[in-house]
Amino acid sequence: MSRIRLEPFTIALVCTVLLASLLPAHGAFAHWFGIATNLAIALLFFMHGARLSWSTVLAGILHWRLQLVIFVSTFALFPLIGIVVGHILTPLLPHDLILGIIYVCLLPSTVQSSIAFTSIARGNVPGAICAASLSNIIGVILTPLLVGVLLSVSGKAGFDFSAVWKILLQLFLPFVLGQLCQPWIGNWIRARKKMLNPVDRGSILMVVYSAFSAAVINGIWHDFSLADILLVALVNGVILAFVLFMTMQGSRLLGFSREDEITIIFCGSKKSLASGVPMASAIFSPAAVGAIVLPIMLFHQMQLLACSVIAQHYARRDEEKPASPALDDGMQKLERS
Repeated sequence: MSRIRLEPFTIALVCTVLLASLLPAHGAFAHWFGIATNLAIALLFFMHGARLSWSTVLAGILHWRLQLVIFVSTFALFPLIGIVVGHILTPLLPHDLILGIIYVCLLPSTVQSSIAFTSIARGNVPGAICAASLSNIIGVILTPLLVGVLLSVSGKAGFDFSAVWKILLQLFLPFVLGQLCQPWIGNWIRARKKMLNPVDRGSILMVVYSAFSAAVINGIWHDFSLADILLVALVNGVILAFVLFMTMQGSRLLGFSREDEITIIFCGSKKSLASGVPMASAIFSPAAVGAIVLPIMLFHQMQLLACSVIAQHYARRDEEKPASPALDDGMQKLERS
């Protein structure tokens, strides 16, 4: 528990929201900053494509039962929860915050933190690399489609199916171009992961600043009370706890090994801030994006804290056991990714 603390990026997110609340972007500056943000997002997804080695994906696909369970948790169990929660919260929360909670349930899994926690807990690292990577590849297309379908079913407005085309141009096309360039630049990018991290996090901060600037101008802090935000945090916590329980018990009932159980828990219960914020800016109207990304920002920190405790628990239980060859191989792949 002593290791649990706010990470620097979380602090940067809070500072960005405060900056947008005090000095929101508007006028010509907002226009040009928006263009720069779109370019940064395109670069982010290009780098994601260039980093990902197909050999890693193909190796993990062979364990199809593991990948199927994680896929079902991410893109079936979570969306069902989103539908139920959306109906329950309709009389309790403002419309855009409900959209944000449903949107959290439709996002792909995280990549870096899912793999890192799986490694700490001594789970199936190669399987985690594959599951997290595939989740993000599929999520670029499936998430906006699920948003359109589920928001229509639940009677929530705010989605235009033309946003799928925008997603294809702004996110998927750069990703594909990155994959095409991967044989030539993939090793170079993977070797300079720390140097290129500012592109990842900087682009997210730019989107958050743009989104909250528009939201502040449209009166976000007048529309939502502290009680509303606390209720969103509570609902996020309940959703996360329920999915963590379901993935843990489900993997045991299906007879998975301890290593695979760990991978299912960490890859099947997490939602990607890195993918969610840029996609929200492409899917929803600028006035609504600030409120919609607020739940994923809260969920992001909650999942880091919860998974940190769980990973340390697994690690303590296994600290007397020697590392397996599969884990050693997975760690080598993680260091190269």
